[in-house]
Amino acid sequence: MRIAALQPSVSIILDRLGRLDCLVACTRYCVDAVPSLGQCQMSIVHDSWSTTVDELLTVKPDLVIASVPYRNESLAAILKAGCPVLALAPHSLADIENDIRLMAALTEARAQGETIVAGMRSAIGDVRRRTAALRGRPLVYCEEWGKPLIHSQLWVKELVEAAGGVFLGEPGVATTPEDIADANPDIVIAAWCGAGDRVPLEELAGRPGWEQIRAVRDDRVYCIADELLNTPAPTLVEGLRAIASALHPDIFGTTRGIRALDQSRTLTGRV
Repeated sequence: MRIAALQPSVSIILDRLGRLDCLVACTRYCVDAVPSLGQCQMSIVHDSWSTTVDELLTVKPDLVIASVPYRNESLAAILKAGCPVLALAPHSLADIENDIRLMAALTEARAQGETIVAGMRSAIGDVRRRTAALRGRPLVYCEEWGKPLIHSQLWVKELVEAAGGVFLGEPGVATTPEDIADANPDIVIAAWCGAGDRVPLEELAGRPGWEQIRAVRDDRVYCIADELLNTPAPTLVEGLRAIASALHPDIFGTTRGIRALDQSRTLTGRV
């Protein structure tokens, strides 16, 4: 099986399955997510949004695997050229589990797939148990994009609930600064697609009307690294730990991939 991976989630899953040997092409974002790919003889292609037929035909894949977000026109052109395409579009944690199982079956790694799924369920269940008896569930606004404001995806909602929070709004839907201010969330978490951990929290907290919301008043505004919340892969477990750290630092302490508003103020000299 010669696979071309057009999204980091695909390469991460193949890595966890122990089947990177199937990869003949991936994106530069895949190399960022799986650094060991940098040591492989690997063709680098564009992602699910901008890949071209010519660059894929050069590597002669048996299967092209894309995942959200992707451009239908690009995938249609690849199919027209005769390349089989698997286009993944997960919404929930259950969908992501099914995608892992599907890729495990395609690469003859079913047992490894079940181990990955079991590990994710165990980690999520552990956090859920540790927060189940807590009194009061903080209202959490999770932002996937800032212009326009867009609520994070359904799987993030599921992670927030596992961490003992209440997800504000409808997953994946656009909102406004005014609506968020009116809702008065206890915690704000920003994980902008493609922004890594570089969300400007000072600017975000300074939106009109936000100075009075509880999250800003209490310095409970956080950036969680994009790849930990927006990549539908086993790395979401690390995103869950970051969410749990934001919601209940007294229980979960600190972890990688999260930055707080008060840290941003210190870094910029505003205290």
